[in-house]
Amino acid sequence: MAAATLTDSARATLLGLAVGDALGVPVEFQPRAARLKDPVTGMRAFGTHQQPAGTWSDDSSLTFCLAETLARAGGMPDLGDFARRSINWLYQSYWTATGETFDVGNATRTAIDRLQRGITPTSAGPNSEFDNGNGALMRILPLVFHETWQAEKLDLDVAWALTEAVASVTHGHARSTLGCFLYLLVARGLLAGNVPAGAYAQMCQQAKPWLAAGSIPAVVQDIHYARVLNGALPELSADEIKSSGYVVHTLEAALWCLLTHNDYAATVLAAVNLGEDTDTTGAVAGGLAGLAYGEAGIPAEWLAVLARRADIEELATRLAHRNSDR
Repeated sequence: MAAATLTDSARATLLGLAVGDALGVPVEFQPRAARLKDPVTGMRAFGTHQQPAGTWSDDSSLTFCLAETLARAGGMPDLGDFARRSINWLYQSYWTATGETFDVGNATRTAIDRLQRGITPTSAGPNSEFDNGNGALMRILPLVFHETWQAEKLDLDVAWALTEAVASVTHGHARSTLGCFLYLLVARGLLAGNVPAGAYAQMCQQAKPWLAAGSIPAVVQDIHYARVLNGALPELSADEIKSSGYVVHTLEAALWCLLTHNDYAATVLAAVNLGEDTDTTGAVAGGLAGLAYGEAGIPAEWLAVLARRADIEELATRLAHRNSDR
């Protein structure tokens, strides 16, 4: 089998994320007990947000807004451009699945309101202890295609600074940035061709000594991400995995699903069937699973009903075009 090109990987990433999101939209906010009785096995219509089958949410919309910004040029991303696109999404339904904006997180709404008032993008995201929802994590994945993250020898300090800048547009706390950073390290490993277990192990090997050197406050990694960084996440049972909108829970859940299942469909269905914040857990897991298993691994019947599929594919091509196919 030929090695995946960067365009192949970008398509699989964006489609995989959007499909995982769309699988979770109809059952968002429903408890795990409901999924145990009535597990999601494919695309559903209506449900929580009364949307047709294949409709994705804010997770994908803001991912696509970021991808649009990253597709414009190399160098430091134009966060003013991303801010304008985010404002247009919230108030003008830009990059929505069906022309309707729905399901907006509190911190994200607050940040976009600040952006509209002219606050500098990197200062817009709320940054208190209580502002650590998953709204930056859910949209950060296109950053793995940026030249900083694509470098043959990754400079962790530079990658952190870039991730922090992009995350802080909506979420300004270091814990949120660290979730994004660890997620992107796993994504980078998958993009390099590693299997999920290898990409996860590599992330732990890279992140732990860097964090131990004091690059960010120790409390962020010692307490909150210990289960991610100790390498034993896949050994946990489903009962030990939470699926709320808290950034740590979402990262743990997405990685756990990736590491305990062997194909795209099983990974994203496991994510959605954890319950609660189903669209975001599905999106975060789905982006990684798309990278791991490729576009061919996404069930054709799910892609067939995915909203704006052609637009997503065209965006992925432009995102990858900043770098030559390899």
